[in-house]
Amino acid sequence: MPPSSELQLFQTFNGLQYLTKTHQFKAWFLDQFGVLHDGKQPYPGAISTLQKLATTGAKMVIISNSSRRASTTMEKLKSLGFDPSLFLGAITSGELTHQYLQRRDDDWFGALGKSCIHMTWRDRGAISLEGLGLQVVDKVEEAEFVLVHGTEALGQSSGASCPMTLEELEKVLEGCAAKQIPMIVANPDFVTVEARDLRVMPGTLAAKYEKLGGEVKWMGKPDKIIYKSAMAMAGVDAFDSIAVGDSLHHDIKGANAAGIQSAFITGGIHATELGVNSFGEEAALSSVQALASKYDAYPSFVLPSFTW
Repeated sequence: MPPSSELQLFQTFNGLQYLTKTHQFKAWFLDQFGVLHDGKQPYPGAISTLQKLATTGAKMVIISNSSRRASTTMEKLKSLGFDPSLFLGAITSGELTHQYLQRRDDDWFGALGKSCIHMTWRDRGAISLEGLGLQVVDKVEEAEFVLVHGTEALGQSSGASCPMTLEELEKVLEGCAAKQIPMIVANPDFVTVEARDLRVMPGTLAAKYEKLGGEVKWMGKPDKIIYKSAMAMAGVDAFDSIAVGDSLHHDIKGANAAGIQSAFITGGIHATELGVNSFGEEAALSSVQALASKYDAYPSFVLPSFTW
Protein backbone atom coordinates (compact mmCIF):
# COMPACT_ATOMS: atom_id res chain seq x y z
CA MET A 1 0.00 0.00 0.00
CA PRO A 2 1.42 3.40 -0.91
CA PRO A 3 2.06 6.08 1.69
CA SER A 4 -0.56 8.81 1.96
CA SER A 5 1.66 11.35 0.23
CA GLU A 6 1.95 9.28 -2.94
CA LEU A 7 -0.60 9.83 -5.68
CA GLN A 8 -2.74 6.72 -5.85
CA LEU A 9 -4.13 5.87 -9.27
CA PHE A 10 -7.35 3.91 -9.56
CA GLN A 11 -9.67 3.10 -12.41
CA THR A 12 -13.07 4.71 -12.63
CA PHE A 13 -16.13 2.98 -14.12
CA ASN A 14 -19.75 4.03 -14.60
CA GLY A 15 -20.98 0.50 -13.94
CA LEU A 16 -19.91 -3.03 -13.05
CA GLN A 17 -20.37 -4.29 -16.62
CA TYR A 18 -17.10 -2.67 -17.70
CA LEU A 19 -15.30 -3.97 -14.63
CA THR A 20 -16.39 -7.56 -15.24
CA LYS A 21 -15.23 -7.36 -18.85
CA THR A 22 -11.73 -6.17 -17.95
CA HIS A 23 -11.14 -8.18 -14.76
CA GLN A 24 -12.13 -11.78 -14.05
CA PHE A 25 -12.75 -12.00 -10.32
CA LYS A 26 -14.05 -15.34 -9.09
CA ALA A 27 -15.43 -14.00 -5.80
CA TRP A 28 -17.19 -10.75 -4.96
CA PHE A 29 -17.46 -9.70 -1.32
CA LEU A 30 -20.29 -7.19 -1.08
CA ASP A 31 -21.11 -4.71 1.64
CA GLN A 32 -24.87 -4.17 2.02
CA PHE A 33 -25.69 -0.78 3.63
CA GLY A 34 -24.65 2.04 1.29
CA VAL A 35 -24.04 -0.36 -1.60
CA LEU A 36 -27.09 -2.60 -2.13
CA HIS A 37 -29.63 -0.70 -0.01
CA ASP A 38 -30.04 2.14 2.47
CA GLY A 39 -31.68 0.07 5.21
CA LYS A 40 -35.17 0.87 3.96
CA GLN A 41 -35.13 0.15 0.24
CA PRO A 42 -32.79 -1.16 -2.49
CA TYR A 43 -30.78 1.34 -4.48
CA PRO A 44 -31.91 1.76 -8.10
CA GLY A 45 -30.58 -1.08 -10.25
CA ALA A 46 -29.01 -3.03 -7.37
CA ILE A 47 -31.30 -6.08 -7.68
CA SER A 48 -30.85 -6.44 -11.45
CA THR A 49 -27.10 -5.78 -11.16
CA LEU A 50 -26.75 -8.72 -8.76
CA GLN A 51 -28.65 -10.95 -11.18
CA LYS A 52 -26.38 -9.93 -14.06
CA LEU A 53 -23.26 -10.37 -11.95
CA ALA A 54 -24.45 -13.88 -11.05
CA THR A 55 -24.71 -14.82 -14.75
CA THR A 56 -20.95 -14.20 -15.09
CA GLY A 57 -20.36 -17.09 -12.66
CA ALA A 58 -19.26 -14.82 -9.82
CA LYS A 59 -19.40 -16.25 -6.31
CA MET A 60 -21.01 -13.58 -4.14
CA VAL A 61 -20.73 -13.25 -0.38
CA ILE A 62 -22.27 -10.52 1.77
CA ILE A 63 -19.68 -9.20 4.23
CA SER A 64 -21.24 -6.79 6.64
CA ASN A 65 -20.39 -5.08 9.90
CA SER A 66 -23.98 -5.70 10.99
CA SER A 67 -24.17 -6.79 14.61
CA ARG A 68 -26.87 -9.32 13.67
CA ARG A 69 -26.48 -13.00 12.79
CA ALA A 70 -25.95 -14.01 9.16
CA SER A 71 -29.42 -15.60 8.88
CA THR A 72 -31.07 -12.32 9.96
CA THR A 73 -29.07 -10.44 7.32
CA MET A 74 -30.25 -12.80 4.57
CA GLU A 75 -33.86 -12.45 5.76
CA LYS A 76 -33.48 -8.67 5.65
CA LEU A 77 -32.17 -8.79 2.07
CA LYS A 78 -35.05 -11.06 1.03
CA SER A 79 -37.59 -8.67 2.58
CA LEU A 80 -36.10 -5.85 0.49
CA GLY A 81 -36.55 -7.84 -2.73
CA PHE A 82 -33.11 -9.41 -3.15
CA ASP A 83 -32.77 -13.09 -4.11
CA PRO A 84 -30.83 -14.88 -1.31
CA SER A 85 -30.01 -17.79 -3.62
CA LEU A 86 -27.62 -15.55 -5.58
CA PHE A 87 -25.25 -15.49 -2.60
CA LEU A 88 -23.06 -18.22 -1.15
CA GLY A 89 -24.02 -16.73 2.19
CA ALA A 90 -23.35 -13.84 4.52
CA ILE A 91 -20.56 -13.19 6.98
CA THR A 92 -21.43 -10.53 9.51
CA SER A 93 -19.43 -9.19 12.41
CA GLY A 94 -22.36 -10.24 14.61
CA GLU A 95 -22.10 -13.81 13.33
CA LEU A 96 -18.33 -13.89 13.90
CA THR A 97 -18.81 -12.50 17.40
CA HIS A 98 -21.40 -15.17 18.22
CA GLN A 99 -19.22 -17.99 16.88
CA TYR A 100 -16.07 -16.87 18.69
CA LEU A 101 -17.94 -16.40 21.97
CA GLN A 102 -19.55 -19.79 21.56
CA ARG A 103 -16.39 -21.73 20.64
CA ARG A 104 -13.88 -19.81 22.78
CA ASP A 105 -11.17 -21.80 21.02
CA ASP A 106 -8.53 -19.08 20.85
CA ASP A 107 -6.55 -17.68 23.77
CA TRP A 108 -8.18 -14.26 23.84
CA PHE A 109 -11.77 -15.49 23.89
CA GLY A 110 -10.86 -18.44 26.09
CA ALA A 111 -9.66 -16.04 28.76
CA LEU A 112 -12.91 -14.04 28.84
CA GLY A 113 -15.26 -14.42 31.77
CA LYS A 114 -19.02 -15.00 31.47
CA SER A 115 -20.45 -11.79 32.94
CA CYS A 116 -20.72 -8.77 30.68
CA ILE A 117 -22.06 -5.27 30.27
CA HIS A 118 -24.20 -5.50 27.10
CA MET A 119 -24.83 -2.41 24.97
CA THR A 120 -27.55 -3.10 22.44
CA TRP A 121 -30.36 -1.73 20.27
CA ARG A 122 -33.81 -0.51 21.23
CA ASP A 123 -35.57 0.82 18.11
CA ARG A 124 -33.71 -1.56 15.80
CA GLY A 125 -34.66 -4.71 17.70
CA ALA A 126 -32.95 -6.76 20.41
CA ILE A 127 -29.89 -8.96 19.86
CA SER A 128 -30.18 -12.52 21.17
CA LEU A 129 -27.34 -13.93 23.29
CA GLU A 130 -28.99 -17.34 23.45
CA GLY A 131 -26.61 -20.28 23.59
CA LEU A 132 -23.59 -18.26 24.68
CA GLY A 133 -23.86 -18.94 28.42
CA LEU A 134 -23.37 -15.27 29.25
CA GLN A 135 -24.60 -13.44 32.31
CA VAL A 136 -25.64 -9.89 31.48
CA VAL A 137 -25.06 -7.46 34.36
CA ASP A 138 -25.74 -3.75 34.67
CA LYS A 139 -23.18 -2.99 37.36
CA VAL A 140 -19.64 -2.37 36.15
CA GLU A 141 -18.12 -3.94 39.28
CA GLU A 142 -19.75 -7.28 38.37
CA ALA A 143 -18.66 -7.27 34.71
CA GLU A 144 -15.70 -9.14 33.23
CA PHE A 145 -15.99 -7.66 29.74
CA VAL A 146 -18.11 -5.31 27.61
CA LEU A 147 -20.10 -6.59 24.62
CA VAL A 148 -21.32 -3.92 22.19
CA HIS A 149 -24.02 -4.74 19.64
CA GLY A 150 -25.79 -1.37 19.59
CA THR A 151 -25.81 2.23 20.71
CA GLU A 152 -29.33 2.72 22.09
CA ALA A 153 -29.73 0.70 25.29
CA LEU A 154 -28.09 -1.20 28.15
CA GLY A 155 -29.01 -4.87 28.44
CA GLN A 156 -30.52 -6.17 31.71
CA SER A 157 -30.14 -9.57 33.38
CA SER A 158 -33.87 -10.15 32.76
CA GLY A 159 -33.28 -10.05 29.02
CA ALA A 160 -34.92 -6.64 28.73
CA SER A 161 -33.02 -3.47 27.93
CA CYS A 162 -32.95 0.03 29.41
CA PRO A 163 -32.94 2.86 26.83
CA MET A 164 -29.89 5.11 27.13
CA THR A 165 -28.43 8.02 25.25
CA LEU A 166 -24.99 7.81 23.68
CA GLU A 167 -23.66 10.07 26.44
CA GLU A 168 -25.09 7.80 29.15
CA LEU A 169 -23.50 4.73 27.55
CA GLU A 170 -20.16 6.56 27.32
CA LYS A 171 -20.41 7.27 31.06
CA VAL A 172 -20.76 3.52 31.68
CA LEU A 173 -17.70 2.95 29.51
CA GLU A 174 -15.66 5.29 31.69
CA GLY A 175 -16.27 2.94 34.62
CA CYS A 176 -15.42 -0.11 32.50
CA ALA A 177 -12.15 1.47 31.33
CA ALA A 178 -11.24 2.32 34.92
CA LYS A 179 -11.74 -1.37 35.76
CA GLN A 180 -9.62 -2.31 32.72
CA ILE A 181 -11.99 -4.91 31.29
CA PRO A 182 -11.86 -5.71 27.55
CA MET A 183 -14.52 -4.85 24.98
CA ILE A 184 -15.84 -6.85 22.04
CA VAL A 185 -17.51 -4.70 19.38
CA ALA A 186 -19.88 -6.68 17.16
CA ASN A 187 -20.24 -3.86 14.64
CA PRO A 188 -17.10 -1.77 14.00
CA ASP A 189 -18.90 0.80 11.82
CA PHE A 190 -18.83 4.39 13.11
CA VAL A 191 -21.95 5.43 11.17
CA THR A 192 -24.25 3.86 8.61
CA VAL A 193 -26.56 5.13 5.90
CA GLU A 194 -30.24 4.79 6.80
CA ALA A 195 -32.74 6.30 4.39
CA ARG A 196 -30.20 9.00 3.41
CA ASP A 197 -29.43 9.86 7.05
CA LEU A 198 -26.33 8.83 9.00
CA ARG A 199 -26.90 6.84 12.21
CA VAL A 200 -24.29 6.37 14.95
CA MET A 201 -23.05 2.76 15.15
CA PRO A 202 -21.14 0.70 17.78
CA GLY A 203 -17.71 1.47 16.35
CA THR A 204 -18.14 4.99 17.74
CA LEU A 205 -18.39 3.57 21.27
CA ALA A 206 -15.40 1.30 20.62
CA ALA A 207 -13.27 4.22 19.44
CA LYS A 208 -14.28 6.12 22.58
CA TYR A 209 -13.26 3.12 24.70
CA GLU A 210 -9.83 2.97 23.08
CA LYS A 211 -9.37 6.69 23.81
CA LEU A 212 -10.19 5.91 27.45
CA GLY A 213 -7.37 3.35 27.40
CA GLY A 214 -9.60 0.29 27.02
CA GLU A 215 -8.75 -2.82 24.99
CA VAL A 216 -11.07 -3.47 22.02
CA LYS A 217 -11.51 -6.60 19.92
CA TRP A 218 -12.84 -5.37 16.57
CA MET A 219 -14.96 -8.18 15.04
CA GLY A 220 -15.31 -6.99 11.46
CA LYS A 221 -14.04 -4.64 8.80
CA PRO A 222 -11.36 -3.26 8.58
CA ASP A 223 -9.88 -6.27 10.42
CA LYS A 224 -8.71 -9.10 8.14
CA ILE A 225 -10.83 -11.63 10.05
CA ILE A 226 -13.98 -11.07 7.99
CA TYR A 227 -12.16 -11.22 4.63
CA LYS A 228 -10.39 -14.45 5.53
CA SER A 229 -13.74 -15.97 6.45
CA ALA A 230 -15.23 -14.82 3.13
CA MET A 231 -12.34 -16.27 1.12
CA ALA A 232 -12.73 -19.57 2.99
CA MET A 233 -16.48 -19.62 2.24
CA ALA A 234 -15.86 -18.98 -1.48
CA GLY A 235 -12.83 -21.28 -1.69
CA VAL A 236 -10.66 -18.61 -3.30
CA ASP A 237 -7.47 -16.74 -2.52
CA ALA A 238 -6.88 -13.00 -2.40
CA PHE A 239 -5.84 -12.79 -6.06
CA ASP A 240 -9.27 -13.91 -7.28
CA SER A 241 -11.29 -11.70 -4.91
CA ILE A 242 -12.71 -8.20 -4.93
CA ALA A 243 -14.49 -6.33 -2.15
CA VAL A 244 -17.17 -3.71 -2.87
CA GLY A 245 -18.03 -1.09 -0.26
CA ASP A 246 -18.86 2.53 0.45
CA SER A 247 -16.64 3.11 3.52
CA LEU A 248 -12.99 3.97 2.97
CA HIS A 249 -12.09 3.31 6.61
CA HIS A 250 -13.88 -0.05 6.84
CA ASP A 251 -14.42 -1.62 3.40
CA ILE A 252 -11.46 -0.29 1.45
CA LYS A 253 -8.91 -0.18 4.27
CA GLY A 254 -9.93 -3.72 5.21
CA ALA A 255 -9.48 -4.92 1.63
CA ASN A 256 -6.05 -3.26 1.55
CA ALA A 257 -5.09 -5.12 4.76
CA ALA A 258 -6.36 -8.42 3.37
CA GLY A 259 -4.42 -7.94 0.13
CA ILE A 260 -7.45 -7.99 -2.15
CA GLN A 261 -8.64 -5.50 -4.75
CA SER A 262 -11.58 -3.23 -4.00
CA ALA A 263 -14.30 -1.11 -5.59
CA PHE A 264 -15.30 2.06 -3.79
CA ILE A 265 -18.93 3.19 -4.15
CA THR A 266 -18.93 6.97 -3.79
CA GLY A 267 -22.67 7.43 -3.24
CA GLY A 268 -22.74 5.92 0.27
CA ILE A 269 -21.55 7.30 3.62
CA HIS A 270 -18.94 9.57 2.00
CA ALA A 271 -21.39 11.18 -0.47
CA THR A 272 -21.57 14.50 1.37
CA GLU A 273 -17.80 14.68 1.87
CA LEU A 274 -17.34 14.04 -1.85
CA GLY A 275 -19.91 16.63 -2.90
CA VAL A 276 -22.26 13.99 -4.32
CA ASN A 277 -25.86 15.24 -4.11
CA SER A 278 -27.86 12.73 -6.12
CA PHE A 279 -27.82 8.98 -6.82
CA GLY A 280 -25.48 7.98 -9.64
CA GLU A 281 -23.67 11.33 -9.67
CA GLU A 282 -19.94 10.94 -10.23
CA ALA A 283 -17.57 12.29 -7.60
CA ALA A 284 -14.69 14.52 -8.65
CA LEU A 285 -11.51 12.48 -9.01
CA SER A 286 -9.52 15.00 -6.96
CA SER A 287 -12.05 14.69 -4.10
CA VAL A 288 -11.76 10.90 -4.10
CA GLN A 289 -7.96 11.08 -4.09
CA ALA A 290 -7.97 13.57 -1.20
CA LEU A 291 -10.36 11.45 0.85
CA ALA A 292 -8.39 8.26 0.15
CA SER A 293 -5.26 9.98 1.46
CA LYS A 294 -7.14 11.24 4.51
CA TYR A 295 -8.24 7.72 5.46
CA ASP A 296 -5.06 6.04 4.16
CA ALA A 297 -7.31 3.66 2.22
CA TYR A 298 -6.81 3.07 -1.47
CA PRO A 299 -9.44 1.53 -3.78
CA SER A 300 -8.53 -0.26 -6.99
CA PHE A 301 -11.68 0.96 -8.72
CA VAL A 302 -14.19 3.76 -8.17
CA LEU A 303 -17.87 3.72 -9.15
CA PRO A 304 -20.73 6.12 -8.35
CA SER A 305 -23.14 3.28 -7.49
CA PHE A 306 -23.69 -0.49 -7.61
CA THR A 307 -25.23 -0.50 -11.07
CA TRP A 308 -24.54 -2.50 -14.22
